[in-house]
Amino acid sequence: MVSAYALFTHPFPTSSSSSVDSLFSYPPPPPSNATFRSHEWFPLLKLAKTPKPEPNPLLPQLRLGPNAQFLLQCSSNPVTADIGTVFSLLQAVGIDEKETKVLLEKNPALALTCLDSLRARIECFNSVGLDGLVLSNLITKCPNLLTAEEIDPFLSFVRHDMEAKIEPGQLRRLFRAADVRFLVGFGYKVGLLVRRGVPEEKIVDVLNKVNLYKALCLKSAEEIDRTITFLNRFGGIDLIVRRPSLLNYDLETQLAPRVEFLTEVSGGDENATGVLLGKLPAILSYTVDHTKGHVELLRSFAGLSDEQIFKFLLVFPNVVSASRERKMRPRIKFLKECGLSSNDIYKFLIKAPLFLGLSFEDNIAYKLVFLVKIGYRYRTRDMAAAMGSATRTSSDNLQRVIELFLIYGFSCADIVVMSRRHPQILQYSHSALEKKMEYLINDMGREIEELLAFPAFLGYKLDDRIKARYEVKRKILGEGMSLNKLLTVSSESFKPKTPAYVIDLNVE
Repeated sequence: MVSAYALFTHPFPTSSSSSVDSLFSYPPPPPSNATFRSHEWFPLLKLAKTPKPEPNPLLPQLRLGPNAQFLLQCSSNPVTADIGTVFSLLQAVGIDEKETKVLLEKNPALALTCLDSLRARIECFNSVGLDGLVLSNLITKCPNLLTAEEIDPFLSFVRHDMEAKIEPGQLRRLFRAADVRFLVGFGYKVGLLVRRGVPEEKIVDVLNKVNLYKALCLKSAEEIDRTITFLNRFGGIDLIVRRPSLLNYDLETQLAPRVEFLTEVSGGDENATGVLLGKLPAILSYTVDHTKGHVELLRSFAGLSDEQIFKFLLVFPNVVSASRERKMRPRIKFLKECGLSSNDIYKFLIKAPLFLGLSFEDNIAYKLVFLVKIGYRYRTRDMAAAMGSATRTSSDNLQRVIELFLIYGFSCADIVVMSRRHPQILQYSHSALEKKMEYLINDMGREIEELLAFPAFLGYKLDDRIKARYEVKRKILGEGMSLNKLLTVSSESFKPKTPAYVIDLNVE
C-alpha cells in the first residue's frame, strides 16, 4: 500500500535548461492518506527523465517483465524502497534470494512499498500467530499478502477484537484459499453472528470450527442472516453453537433440502424435527441421498413405517453414520433369521439401538461367543433378546457377570434360564449385582436359588427399594415373605393404609 505522497516527497531531478519544466509544473504533495493511482502518476514518472540507476549487484540474474523493470528502475530514487533492504527483510522471514526475485516478478508493488509498511505488516502477521516457516510459505504462495490493503483491517480485527485467539491454522487455511477481496466485511459478519445470538464467549470457538472461507468470506451478510432465520424454526443459533460447521453449507442447495427431508419422514412435524436436530445437529452434514438410503433400508428391508423410523432416529440419530451394507443390512438380516417380525425388530432397535452401530469384530462377535458358550442357540428369539441386553454393556462386564453367577454356584444352564426370564441381568454392572446377591444371602437370609424364580430382584435399586421395603415388611411379616410381592407391588399400594375406624380426637 503505497501512497503518492510517499513516492514523491522528494522532487524529481531537474535543471534550469531542461525542457521538462516548460511541459508541466509539479503538483503539490498529496495528503498523507492519499492512495497511489498509477494512471495519475506514471506519466509524470516517464517525463521526469530519472537517471538510469547502476546495476544492483543483489539482482545479478533477475529477469523481470516490463512493469517490474520500470518499478525497479525507480529504486535508485530515495523515495522508493531499497531493494537490498527488501531482500534482507524477506530473508529474515525465511524467504531466500531466489524466492524473493520470483515475488518481485509476481508482485512488483513490493518494490514500491515503504519498508516501514512491510515491517508493520509482518509484525501483524506475527502477532496473530503466523510466523517462521508458515508465514514464509504463505507469502511465497500469496505474494500480495504484504501489499494488499484489505489485509490490515482483517489482521487488526483478529488481533484486537478476537484477541488473537483464532487458531493460526485457521488463518493459514483462509489466506491460502481466499482472494484478499473476500476478507472485506469479515468483522461485520462475525458481529452479525453475535447479534443473532452466538454468545460472545463462544464466538472464537465457532470461528475455530468452521471453514472461514466458505462460512464467512464467500457468503454475504444477507446469506448468513437467512441461514440463521431458517434454522430458528428448528433450534436456531444453538444448533450453530453446537455444530459451527453448519455455517459452511449453502442454505438453498444443502441445508434446506436436508431439513425438509427429515421433516417429511417425521410426518411434517417441525417441532419433532427440531428435537431430532437438537439431539444431533451433525445429522445435517449428511446429504439427502445418504440419509434417504438409510431410511429406505429401514423401510424396505426391516419393514418399519416412517413413524417408527423417525422414532428410532430420535433414539439413535447416529444410525446415519453406520454403514448400510457392512453393518445395518447383515444385522437386520440376523434379527429376521432369529424369527423377529418387523414390529419385533422395531422394539428391539428402540431398546438396543447400538446393535446397528457397534463394531462386529471388536464388540458384537465377542458377546455372541459368550452367549453361545453358556448355552444359547444361534438364530433364536432367545438369542436375539439376550443379544439386545448384551449390546447395552461392554464385553468385559458381560464376561464378569457370567463369571459372578458361576462363582455363586449357578450353572450355565441356570444363567440361560434367568436371562430368558429377565434378559436385563446380562447388562447390569457386575459390582452392583454382587452387592445385591450378598445382601440377599447375608442380610435377608435367603437362598441364592430364589433368583432362578425371580431374577428381576437384581434389577431393583438396593438402598431405595430392596433395603427400604425389606426393613418395613420385616417388622410386620417377619422374614418369610415373597421376593416378588415385596418388590413388584407399586409404591402407592405399598404404603401402610390408615384404618377406617381411626377417629381424630381433635374433632369436637
